[in-house]
Amino acid sequence: MSKVDLKQLFNGLQQQMSAQLNTNREFIDHPGSKGDALENAWIDWLRKYLPNRYCVDKAIVIDHEGNTSQQMDIVIYDNWFTPFIFTQNGFHYIPAEGVYAVFEVKPDIQGNVGEKSYIEYAGEKIESVRMLKREAASFINGGIKITPRPLTKVLGGILCSTNGFTHKNNDTIEKHIKALENLQSIDLGCIADYGSFYIDYNPNAEITIVGQDAYLEFYANRKFNKMKFSEASHSFVTFFMQLTRYLQQAIGTIPAINLNAYLKNIGEEVDEQI
Repeated sequence: MSKVDLKQLFNGLQQQMSAQLNTNREFIDHPGSKGDALENAWIDWLRKYLPNRYCVDKAIVIDHEGNTSQQMDIVIYDNWFTPFIFTQNGFHYIPAEGVYAVFEVKPDIQGNVGEKSYIEYAGEKIESVRMLKREAASFINGGIKITPRPLTKVLGGILCSTNGFTHKNNDTIEKHIKALENLQSIDLGCIADYGSFYIDYNPNAEITIVGQDAYLEFYANRKFNKMKFSEASHSFVTFFMQLTRYLQQAIGTIPAINLNAYLKNIGEEVDEQI
């Protein structure tokens, strides 16, 4: 039986992923465009490697009451069961029920927006998505009507090119991320030249009770346990594998959208008995 060197294959994939991101990023030099270029580079990278069932865009997330999130650098959302995306004045408005994950993009994990660190700023933007109201609906699977499922977690993370902290260890980054609690908590991230990371929380099980209250209680109760970093030479591969694991094995398929909750705003409804 012949064998292939998996380590060599993964190293090749890492180099391919790195080249994809760097090529998209390096050709834009205008200072006002660098932020957009970096975000677009990560978006293109995720679109290239994630399965087609996932869409990736800059977007604002909206709920059935018209509440909106802050503008998110990256939203990973459903491409199968989300029946509508609003686009107005160049902005995508994605129903909260369709969102799998959101990411803040920065050139460096070290930095500030006003008085807030980049990590704290990312946490606040993630919170603006997680706090939106979602209503799950029943759906048909294999000809059988399935009752509404519990709300899924919304993954939150940060994507950076480098680590500018003076002490090149994980302690400073961990201190900042550990300070984020409840809906601001970060699940995973990637620092291209330093390593990817994920956060282990307690409890770490999935949400098992239907409804917004159970979803909010889950985040209120979960506590930081530990943070795990990869080697710098594996940053893209490990981040991608962790993200894919979360999407496919932890979240699965998003809850079906309660369409009448949205139509109520224009005084209309769909027949739920058909």
